[in-house]
Amino acid sequence: MTDRVYPSSKPATNGAAPAPNGTFPATKSQLYGATRPAYRPQPHHRRRHGRSCWCSCCLWLTLTFLFLILLVAIAGAIFYVVYRPHRPSFSVTSLKVSYLNVTSSSTLNSKFDLSVAAENPNKKLVYTYDPIAISILSNDIDIGEGTVPSFVHGKKNTTLLKSAITSSGRQLDSDSASTLKTDVKSKNSLSLKIELDTKVKAKMGGFNSPKIGIRVSCDGIKATVPTGKTAVTASTSNSKCEVDIRIKIWKWTF
Repeated sequence: MTDRVYPSSKPATNGAAPAPNGTFPATKSQLYGATRPAYRPQPHHRRRHGRSCWCSCCLWLTLTFLFLILLVAIAGAIFYVVYRPHRPSFSVTSLKVSYLNVTSSSTLNSKFDLSVAAENPNKKLVYTYDPIAISILSNDIDIGEGTVPSFVHGKKNTTLLKSAITSSGRQLDSDSASTLKTDVKSKNSLSLKIELDTKVKAKMGGFNSPKIGIRVSCDGIKATVPTGKTAVTASTSNSKCEVDIRIKIWKWTF
């Protein structure tokens, strides 16, 4: 008969009962690990926070820009109500052709006497003009140039501008010379266009506006070329002048 061997039992430490199934009691490190929650890395919110700041900045910039536009619109409305500004107007009162010819070597010689009336219709605005450059064109060919000195255009005032427009020994390209020769020899009158280019600023009480460029374009002028030494007066009854604001940004003019 075989003897049975039983495992020896030792009394539990600190009076604790022995663990069932012959296992030993948990150590301090095991007990600490059982009560400590598992580590779970928290998501980072730095990127989301950066986006929210960017969106807030864009919103404030947009609101600020809209507020500035509103202030400018209000100031413009007040200015219009107080001053009632109107653009100056121009009209060709007289144009005389002394001579106009193109030589066989495509050289242009011409002389015109021009009078233009400039009217300031405003009661509270004074215009100050820089020197005015004047050009006379026929079929977009520049056939004469002149200038008018700078002047101050008073309130409710009409000023007569006079200038001698000339071209002496100007060399034309072959196409322009051919076109101009044909028009001069034709029995029909020449269609002329006058352009005035300058800069002007407005004075309203103690305030002076910045200078802006303007171009005055006058169409509907008909003229014949004199055959003798007597100047011929062009027909200006159907002429119309338009004033356009010209803004130069770097190399481009609008």
